[in-house]
Amino acid sequence: MENIVIHSDLNNFYASVERKLHPELRGVPVAVCGSKEERKGIVLAKSEEAKKFGVKTGDTIFSAQKKCPGIKIVPPHFDQYVRYSRLVKAIYCRYTDFIESYGIDECWLDVTKSLNIFPAYAGERIITVDGTSYYTDGFLRFLGDTVRNAVKDELGLTVSCGVSFNKVYAKLGSDLKKPDGTSVISKLNYKSVVYGLPVGDLLYVGSATCRKLAAMGLTTIGRLAAADDNAVISAFGKVGETLLKNARGEDDSPVKRVDEKREVKSIGNSQTFPRDLEKPEQIKRMLYVLSESVATRLRASGCGLADTVRLWVRYSDLSDFSAQKKVRHTALCSEIAEHAFDLFEKNVTPPYKVRALGVTVAGFDNGASQLTLDEASGKYSKLDKLERTVDEIRKKHGYSSLQRGIVAEDPEQSSNDIRSTHVIKPGKFDDDDYKPT
Repeated sequence: MENIVIHSDLNNFYASVERKLHPELRGVPVAVCGSKEERKGIVLAKSEEAKKFGVKTGDTIFSAQKKCPGIKIVPPHFDQYVRYSRLVKAIYCRYTDFIESYGIDECWLDVTKSLNIFPAYAGERIITVDGTSYYTDGFLRFLGDTVRNAVKDELGLTVSCGVSFNKVYAKLGSDLKKPDGTSVISKLNYKSVVYGLPVGDLLYVGSATCRKLAAMGLTTIGRLAAADDNAVISAFGKVGETLLKNARGEDDSPVKRVDEKREVKSIGNSQTFPRDLEKPEQIKRMLYVLSESVATRLRASGCGLADTVRLWVRYSDLSDFSAQKKVRHTALCSEIAEHAFDLFEKNVTPPYKVRALGVTVAGFDNGASQLTLDEASGKYSKLDKLERTVDEIRKKHGYSSLQRGIVAEDPEQSSNDIRSTHVIKPGKFDDDDYKPT
């Protein structure tokens, strides 16, 4: 028999929690937005009523109010979102030990081995077609409805569930009936349900990949599934193999256990500024502030050294740019910041109007490169020891007790401990790592 994977997606999660906290918001258009004063005034989440007016995640507050004049704007309460996310996960734990988070409001559940925990099902569970046994669509829908109704009855939050035989199709299914619905993509119906959908609906197919596939005439999932392997792999490399597997329903990635620590693949931080940065020295200073946070978190993570530095830039018109480069393995703030600034100088042309910046490192060696690097560069070893000493002093005496010269030049940044004020952002949730601020 096939695996049974449920993907649960809490509907309009932030807005729904705000309504739990403030019942007077029920039935009216709501948008959860960042702070105007800190220039983070964009829509993080919206209610169904606001969606009907065309309000989208990422809209400015002004744009949301223009689209929906009666919309209620509320600030985010991330500690409450985390609380409710954990309460929801506790309900999921009744049905299986295999639960993998995908952001703060989404989870995969593999219930293949725990069907006896669900209530009795009155209908037919198994059907045989051409000598092969399958779970019926009715039974699979019953499993999704059971999970969905438990969350709604106990917490007052609605969930959309996709039930399928792998993670990719289950995720696809949870998007088909929103809000508060269950969709089944089974071994018996997947071609009729999935193949006609736009290829951009497939997990991990972003806008750039979608455009490239469209240029090849692969505009639907079915066309991608039927495409020539060599053509797709030639165009996308190894990623092409994954695209084909996912389109054809051949994803075999397991759902992790609820107590299994997720592999850290990147560490980063970003900040939106009260005023646009227009001078190179301002930008470099902020890249050092961000890199200080990233390097400190990297050293504390146990992931070793990183060989990739990524830069993200948001301009005053809210357009974005990102770039990355391979570097010598490092965990030094100075090296990370200089690589980030190099990316900026090579890719961004003046006049500068920078609204926000982000720095991320990836490609961790988990300690494998440390010995070789120390042997090759005594200077690196000394700088690493110095930065770790600074970490300890700041733990004891506060972040502003020691500052780099480039940062101390700006009094506003001398106590800007981005790491300690880091809050959870949509889609960037690790339940085990979160600490409310």
